[in-house]
Amino acid sequence: MSLKQRYQEVILPKLLKDLNLKNVHEVPRIKKVTVNRGLGEAAQNAKALEASIKELAQITGQKVIVTRAKKAIAGFKIRQGMPIGVAVTLRGNRMYSFLERLINLALPRIRDFRGVSPKSFDGRGNYTLGVKEQIIFPEISYDKIDAIRGMDITIVTSARSDEGGRALLREMGMPFRSN
Repeated sequence: MSLKQRYQEVILPKLLKDLNLKNVHEVPRIKKVTVNRGLGEAAQNAKALEASIKELAQITGQKVIVTRAKKAIAGFKIRQGMPIGVAVTLRGNRMYSFLERLINLALPRIRDFRGVSPKSFDGRGNYTLGVKEQIIFPEISYDKIDAIRGMDITIVTSARSDEGGRALLREMGMPFRSN
């Protein structure tokens, strides 16, 4: 059973009961997932940008957007309009398939993995997760990468509070660490 199907058939009714909600539309759901990577080194190394674009496209299955500097910062040798990062926004079926691969395949491959932090919520039910290595994703071949780079994964939910977002992600199988 896919994650989307499981959400509609199992998780939604359970959250409706657990959170004491009256309307189905009040139940927290995942709106989008953004995956981004800041590339400070891209100012000096153009190959880092190309490699990151290729890797994120492989991981997410979607075209990558290059983010550019809004203004020049002399101390970091950055000029306005220079590429400084890459980002992907996933919605719909791609979002659910990415989350399924993240939870079931990628996170368990992290060295010394004991679960993700349950404190990384922003106060509005959205969760941000930092990944130190791109090689945890099965799509990336260890032999073909030039450097180990991390990325940030933000899961945006419709929950109004952290408790709602935490309940949603826990039911979806996110392995939270017990503190």
